[in-house]
Amino acid sequence: MFEYPDAAALEREFAKLRSLPPLVTSWEIERLRSELVGVEAGRRLLLQGGDCAETLDDCRSEPIAAKLKILLQMSLVLIHAGKKPVTRMGRFAGQYAKPRSSPTETRGGVTLPSYFGDLINRAEFSAAGRTPDPALLVEGYQHAGLTLNFIRALVDSGFADLHHPEYWDLSFFRHASLSAATRAEYERMVATLGDGIRFMEALGERSIQDLSSVEFFASHEGLNLYYESAQTRLVPRRRDYYCLTTHMPWIGERTRALDGAHVEFFRGIRNPVGVKLGPSSTAADAVGLSEALNPGNEPGKIVFITRLGAGKVRQVLPGLLEGVRAAGRKAAWVCDPMHANGMTTATGIKTRSFDAIKSELEAAYEVHEAVGVPFGGVHFELTGEDVTECVGGGAGVTEADLSTNYVSLCDPRLNYQQSLEMAFLLARKMGAGRVGN
Repeated sequence: MFEYPDAAALEREFAKLRSLPPLVTSWEIERLRSELVGVEAGRRLLLQGGDCAETLDDCRSEPIAAKLKILLQMSLVLIHAGKKPVTRMGRFAGQYAKPRSSPTETRGGVTLPSYFGDLINRAEFSAAGRTPDPALLVEGYQHAGLTLNFIRALVDSGFADLHHPEYWDLSFFRHASLSAATRAEYERMVATLGDGIRFMEALGERSIQDLSSVEFFASHEGLNLYYESAQTRLVPRRRDYYCLTTHMPWIGERTRALDGAHVEFFRGIRNPVGVKLGPSSTAADAVGLSEALNPGNEPGKIVFITRLGAGKVRQVLPGLLEGVRAAGRKAAWVCDPMHANGMTTATGIKTRSFDAIKSELEAAYEVHEAVGVPFGGVHFELTGEDVTECVGGGAGVTEADLSTNYVSLCDPRLNYQQSLEMAFLLARKMGAGRVGN
């Protein structure tokens, strides 16, 4: 996929990265595993979202706070509808590497390596920029650490105080737009939850500290095994190896081969591991991956993230769910309605249709209900800012609007309004299902 041409530089940067402190802790990872056990059992939901590929330049307070805010808002909507807790997980603090369909890119007759994300090379289309640079391993680590430090500081300082969900807005963004109907629905829901929180506290059901903060976990695709292995180590007083770059790495659709390096590496760590399953996946594939990555069949270890496409989810998903259940394998199931619904406009712009994303999400939920396997949650590429990268939704983004604020260097993301609208659509689906039961 990509190779470092300077072996001595790679060895030097790898040794430096290996000597640095871990980005996350084993107890945080164990906490996440305990929550994922609840996701498997249908007692919790997992909300996973963030950038397609983070950039080092975006390691700034405003974009980071914006992503946390939209994840908070979406989780509030899902809690209200599902009447169950939500585990919040960002695609942040390490989502600097991105697989590409082709190892090279050609422009104007010049062929260079593809851009694989800021952890590997640079977006600039030049020989120097596109050459994989091992110094970016340490630079990526440093930016991931800064991001996690800011997130922890925000959470510890009451950024997500559940006493005041009415403060969870994005009003500080001058250009944030939200339809009047969606804003009114959100405000009604916030008022209801605020009353419920105060009632619970009055009864002494929850402590002040429990109601003053929420948890965020970090995740990223474990594409660059040099980065992951340099931060993998035995932890004092524990018997297992932990990958301490993130709480939950995932294996992509392109790198999930049973005999591949990624499965071989991630089967040796204690972290929960996500696995993307595309439309060509079979039940045998899923069972084999579960057996390889989780030989003890422990709960809270495997999260299958289905990315099947709006036109194939009803055809493929039932067999996956039924096959894994029949084999007795434990796993949480999450829907990624983004990655199999991409398209390119006549002018060559990559985009995604809000309607296709919505269609896959709703179909996946209905299939889970019909098969009887808990719907574990959702995985979105999103931002808290007013980008114009996906067409449709209440934001009214058309193909003609895409060039207005198209910022992503890789795949298109839902903007603030589209993300919140998607949360409401799923909430209504869950609410209807609960009434029907």
